[in-house]
Amino acid sequence: MDQLRVALVQQASALEPEANRRLLAELTPTDADLVVFPEAFARDFGEAGSDVSAHAEPLDGPFATEVARLAAERRTTIVAGMFEPGADPGRPFNTLVVRGGAEAAYRKIHLYDSFGYRESDRLTAGPLEPAVVDVQGWRVGLMTCYDLRFPELARALVDRGAEVLVVPAAWVAGPRKVEHWRTLLRARAIENTVFVAAAGQPGPRYSGHSLVVDPLGDVLAEAGDDNQALSVTLERSVLDEARRTNPSLANRRL
Repeated sequence: MDQLRVALVQQASALEPEANRRLLAELTPTDADLVVFPEAFARDFGEAGSDVSAHAEPLDGPFATEVARLAAERRTTIVAGMFEPGADPGRPFNTLVVRGGAEAAYRKIHLYDSFGYRESDRLTAGPLEPAVVDVQGWRVGLMTCYDLRFPELARALVDRGAEVLVVPAAWVAGPRKVEHWRTLLRARAIENTVFVAAAGQPGPRYSGHSLVVDPLGDVLAEAGDDNQALSVTLERSVLDEARRTNPSLANRRL
């Protein structure tokens, strides 16, 4: 397809998983090819350092099952964050579940051991395998929140054919955090000549500012810091023209 209709849902997740499943049904549109919810949408992290293991669900559990049901019902592909049990019962994975026109599970590689947080105390890092899925003829690479600070992951996804990078996040608010978020999203788009679609949880705890960036770094849509939804149609002609204008991928020497 020459176009990809993308919807970003910037919505706070609650501590009650059932309430978040209801939000999925309320907020998933019927006119998008790809719908992106934030990181940890099945159940929020809670207070910093909280044990989330009791809220981990398997990939055939209530949350992923509801994601699949809605994706089928609304003829779309949905990406949403959840906690998934792993080998260590006390430290689940931070997982993006993808259901609908594509099916995958991406387990966050880079855990947020930064800015005073220690995500690795409560979660297990995923395997070092970049995840790319096909959505309506577009190659879509998956990243989660803190992954954004590691350009090598974005480049590995592009080396596997990614044309769009999707970044669900719960980007903790704080000094300079929105500036970092916007700068890094635009940088990943520019250096890889790809679209970037990032859905974050809103303020006040998180930074909001869900963003869609084109392959030359232009911001196509941006939310504020409250609950909001964005809809953008990505054009393959824009991607092709960007890669002609700035053939940095073809010019690589390392």
